[in-house]
Amino acid sequence: MPLTAEETKTAHQAWLLQHKREKQKIRGIQVSLLAGFLILWEAAARLGILDTFLFSCPSAVLQIFWTYFSNGTIWRHIGITMEETFAGFFIGTFSGIAIATLLWWKPILSRILDPFLVVLNALPKTALAPIVIVWFGAGMPGIIAVAVSICIVVTIISAYTDFRNVDEDKVRMLQSFGATRGQILYKLILPANRDNMLSLAKINMGLCLIGVIVGEFLVSRCGIGYLIVYGSQVFRLDLVMMGVVILAVCAWFLNSLLNLLEHHIKNL
Repeated sequence: MPLTAEETKTAHQAWLLQHKREKQKIRGIQVSLLAGFLILWEAAARLGILDTFLFSCPSAVLQIFWTYFSNGTIWRHIGITMEETFAGFFIGTFSGIAIATLLWWKPILSRILDPFLVVLNALPKTALAPIVIVWFGAGMPGIIAVAVSICIVVTIISAYTDFRNVDEDKVRMLQSFGATRGQILYKLILPANRDNMLSLAKINMGLCLIGVIVGEFLVSRCGIGYLIVYGSQVFRLDLVMMGVVILAVCAWFLNSLLNLLEHHIKNL
């Protein structure tokens, strides 16, 4: 027998409660693992099992973080890195999607450029960073260019592949009704690839952050990457670890931001 409206509502509420408890359980395990790792790290450092000169310890990292936080310089470093990451993300993502759209629009162009894109995609992007820095200058434009160079080829290839994988029967059906190339793009290709574009945006954000850090390693005098490379040069592992921790928090923040955007778009 089918469930009544009241029984359906009760079953749904029970499922929601179970789902909420499962999320809380997972979050609790994650926090416990992180806390356990930090406690073991601190204990090993204090007992002399780990050499604090090479591995530092959580208390030293927290102490140097408080120093940078108190004088306000930490926000300047974080702000510079985030600004460069967002700039590289928007330029690389939208430029890559635009070029992928052009390749889809002009198939002959895609056949011409395909071997070049394959070679560029196979190249280690970080190896090109010094060249990009020379071309664009040893400053923020050069660092943003490094971030763009790391993500734009991936964006072009991924977006173009997604565009081509749209059901050909649907494309032919629209063509049979006299739809133009532009109408097929806006009415079918782009809407069909909304989820793919959101997934690509998440990948690009991580790639841009990597590119920014690589650029800051090379030429920057400010930013999280600069803190890490400066700490390694002066053998301040607490400064290096602080930079790594801040970088991890920034990566988590950026991913959470894109998850919120994805949730909002899917609910439109």
